[in-house]
Amino acid sequence: EAVVWGVGGGGGSHNVPRGSESHFKVVLVAHAFASVPLLERHRLVNEALADELKGPVHALSIVAKTPAQWAKASGAVPPSPPCLGGSKA
Repeated sequence: EAVVWGVGGGGGSHNVPRGSESHFKVVLVAHAFASVPLLERHRLVNEALADELKGPVHALSIVAKTPAQWAKASGAVPPSPPCLGGSKA
């Protein structure tokens, strides 16, 4: 069971056409992540979103933490990295 979760746009710093919804950020905080390495957490999120990821998703940023890690970070979500692909055509 997730303690905190959210899905949002990846921000305006991406190099894609105006109004494009191809960049997403998923924030998931769950007790179930306690014994799961970070890479495996990302794999689990990708598997859970497999159908959604079949669409026009250009970038997906995943924040997957345990409640203790979330508390240590004071609930701060790191910014997405700048986009290096696509165009603003």
